[in-house]
Amino acid sequence: MQSRDYPLVGPEWAPSPDEPPRRPQRWLGFAGAGTLIAVGYMDPGNWATAIAGGARYGYTLLSVVLLSSMMALLLQWLAARVGLVTGRDLAQLSRSQYSRRTSLALWALCEIAIIACDLAEIIGSAVALQLLFGLSLPVGVLLAGALAFAMLGLQGFGQRRLEGAVAALILLTAGCFAAQLALANPDWGAALAGMRPRSEIVAQAGMLWLATGILGATVMPHNLYLHSALLRMRGEAMPERTPATMARALRATQWDTTLSLGFAFLINAALLILAAAVFHASGNTGVESLGDAHKMLTPLLGNQWAGVMFAVALLACGLNSTVTATLAGQVTMEGFLNLRMKPWQRALITRGLALIPALLIVGHGGEAQTTNLLIFSQVVLSLQLPFAVVPLVRFAGDAKLMGQWRVRGLLLALAWVIAAAIVALNGVLLWQTMTGQG
Repeated sequence: MQSRDYPLVGPEWAPSPDEPPRRPQRWLGFAGAGTLIAVGYMDPGNWATAIAGGARYGYTLLSVVLLSSMMALLLQWLAARVGLVTGRDLAQLSRSQYSRRTSLALWALCEIAIIACDLAEIIGSAVALQLLFGLSLPVGVLLAGALAFAMLGLQGFGQRRLEGAVAALILLTAGCFAAQLALANPDWGAALAGMRPRSEIVAQAGMLWLATGILGATVMPHNLYLHSALLRMRGEAMPERTPATMARALRATQWDTTLSLGFAFLINAALLILAAAVFHASGNTGVESLGDAHKMLTPLLGNQWAGVMFAVALLACGLNSTVTATLAGQVTMEGFLNLRMKPWQRALITRGLALIPALLIVGHGGEAQTTNLLIFSQVVLSLQLPFAVVPLVRFAGDAKLMGQWRVRGLLLALAWVIAAAIVALNGVLLWQTMTGQG
């Protein structure tokens, strides 16, 4: 049964014959959503898993980064397609399609994922502030919470201003990594070989733990909710919904998603390649903390700016990912609970829930525990992922919801295979954890 809160948008969108023609849709208006989504794929949680994976196992886990990015690309495209076609985002559809108890459970799980993600951003930003300015971690945690509001304040100048600032920070991050890779001079042949999946990744508990963390850091569940909401809002601004205009909008969305997530993959791969080329190759396989990585980059690369570039890129990623988690929290709360909040109120709630464990960890465990916390937060994201992916794939293939734009055939089968793989990977991880093999 469909909810009466959101009108169903079926396959017939042609305007009335009496309706006067309107100006053509400016398809560039669909660009930008992918930029905000890509931010979530290069947050500090990615740094922790990539550095630990590259230092410990060299280029082996590059295959996980590649496969995770390919999964993310398809799933994000499905989320955008569902939001644009149905006129409802993933949270709204879940509330209308499932019972109240089920939708509330899905919302609670998504909130846990958002808090875990926000926790990684706070810790990562605090570490970056410590590396750059010598601030203590507790002070850095509090300052990172304040910076969240500064980033969100850009929304007051328009969504495009916010997207422009995010894009600028992404380019800054890319520039830092390009320079560091040039100094590291990786073994590109070994890196290419690392793109090939290996069975040992699943067989070894420690490698699987990091692989699951990479998956959680790459395919983020709350990003699926956010992407569908961003395209829902862009779809609402379309002057008409004819099959021709919808086809053009979907093509523009596909290009935006592909280019943005392709760029995010390059950043994630660069992280792991840098760790493999600098730390694993020099025998420093135990490097896991961001602080240790920062300290060792300068002497190992022989450049005084290597550590500075590392910290600047980390801070840029932390600030950027703040936007994603807060906006995702806002759309999921509105969608699941039909409760609207101002961005600063939502940021206050999310950051407040994440600040408490962050302060406890850095206050008692110090820097030694920050990396473990970052990796654990990404595993939490991975464990929550099936509860977002399964409804998404189901909605994308539903003819009643999607009409002529439903996903079908090989593409739908591939989406279900990805969902099954995510469930299986998490199942193996839980089994290894419960049996003491993790």
